[in-house]
Amino acid sequence: MEDFEFLRNVTVGQYLPSDSLVHRLDPRTKITVLLLMVSAITFNVSYTANIILLIVSFAYVVLADVPVGYILRGVKPAIPFIIFMSAMQLLFYGGQFVPPNMPSVTLIKWSIVHVTTGSVQLVIISTLRFLQLMFLASLLTNTTTITKLTHGMESMMRPLARFGFPAHELSLVATIALRFVPIFGEQLEIVMKSQASRGAEIAAKGKLQFVQTARQVAVLVVPLFIDAFRRAEDLILAMGSRCYVGGKGRSHMIQLHFKPVDIVAMALNLVFAVVMLVFRNSFPL
Repeated sequence: MEDFEFLRNVTVGQYLPSDSLVHRLDPRTKITVLLLMVSAITFNVSYTANIILLIVSFAYVVLADVPVGYILRGVKPAIPFIIFMSAMQLLFYGGQFVPPNMPSVTLIKWSIVHVTTGSVQLVIISTLRFLQLMFLASLLTNTTTITKLTHGMESMMRPLARFGFPAHELSLVATIALRFVPIFGEQLEIVMKSQASRGAEIAAKGKLQFVQTARQVAVLVVPLFIDAFRRAEDLILAMGSRCYVGGKGRSHMIQLHFKPVDIVAMALNLVFAVVMLVFRNSFPL
């Protein structure tokens, strides 16, 4: 039944209770660190910089006392997409990407296929970036409850409310979307098991197993979206029946307060991100 167990491979949106230092940080601190790290990851295209960023991201996972294998399981559903995008970048993007501090040498040139040292580097860097973002995005939800994440996002966007920005509504939508990720994984398991029990060939084995699985999952998109709309409607009715009113004038039972460790964490990550951005063209490879 492992072929149907998608939920165990969904790490984003799952909270893992613990008493680690990262768990005790203010949610606004963790969101700020995530944004700083994403900025550093986005603008660094060298091997050295991305290896450093991957090591730092891995260190955050260890510091949070979250099993590394648990987060890496979240990569499994994306493997077909990673392979497809890597092949496109490797074969057809060779003349577009020039690696910093080194020439781009043509390795294979045939018709529209153009493989260079730059396209090889782009594939490797893209894979490293995906792992870094996977570590950081999973870590944010693994160490922060949905309630605290909602309050943290709303608190950070609250100054924009004076300009008419819907801070509360937007933070609520974002956190509900994160919460629905594992629910979709669970529902996909249920639908596939139901189809298999009725004789459908689900998760068939073969040389191109990931292609067959992708085609089979695509057929299930319609019932999955129908269930998503049904759940959204149930959520709307539940919020309406409880007289939910968001936005201006709404009070908060939970009040967030920065601690000295939050200030230190943000300061250290700010310095690290600035250094990685300022010297992004100075790394040797």
